[in-house]
Amino acid sequence: MPNHTSLNEFVLLGITDTQELEYYLFAIFLIIYILILLGNGAILVIVISEAQLHSLMYFFMYLSCLDICYSTVTLPKMLDDFLSTHKTISFVGCITQIHFFHFLGSTEAILLGVMAFDCFVAICNPLCYSLIMKHQVCLCLADVTWMIGFFHALLHSIMTPHLTFCGSNHIHHFFCYVKPLLDLACGNTELNQWILETVTGTIAISIFFIILFSYFYIISFLLFKSRSFSMLQKALSTCASHFIVVILCYLAAPHF
Repeated sequence: MPNHTSLNEFVLLGITDTQELEYYLFAIFLIIYILILLGNGAILVIVISEAQLHSLMYFFMYLSCLDICYSTVTLPKMLDDFLSTHKTISFVGCITQIHFFHFLGSTEAILLGVMAFDCFVAICNPLCYSLIMKHQVCLCLADVTWMIGFFHALLHSIMTPHLTFCGSNHIHHFFCYVKPLLDLACGNTELNQWILETVTGTIAISIFFIILFSYFYIISFLLFKSRSFSMLQKALSTCASHFIVVILCYLAAPHF
């Protein structure tokens, strides 16, 4: 029979076993983390200091807060592990990391969908923009986004502690994540798998199609209805930064 254990901590195996390489990785990821803090911090300062910025910038403010918090969920622990020989995380710390990873990750994904809709309205319906995307509506959309992200994460943080683990406590990842924990678990994990694949997958795919259709209508509008060079410039200035963030997020998603 398998050895059922109640684990108090997990060992994070990280990215590499080579000690010399870990020092270089520490320097690289430290620079990345500092740039994330400085870049998003600068956006927050600009948005807060400029009260006249239009509503899309309020979404950028939320996105900047999310990026800072999202990075802080994993990177500080990861940096510490690069310099440590005892790369452990407590069971409570692991569940906490899982909760905030899914909370902030799903919130950011939904917010990117909201921002895509905002771009669509701004470019394709500019005369109705102030009516559709007024300040109260933007705040409401942002609040609903945070609530959906929180309750989605709550599913994982409630169900994961009920798993029973057998033998090894080594997580083949650089932070606590549901998928590698399910590989360590014994017994019935079907509900956990369903939440991960169906609920989390549905959120990711739904947002992806919202973004896809928004940009499809934007491109169609620019190509067939408005053949103005100034409109094209406006579209690029409005959507370029958002489009880059979307690409980076969905390129990184398959690796988790």
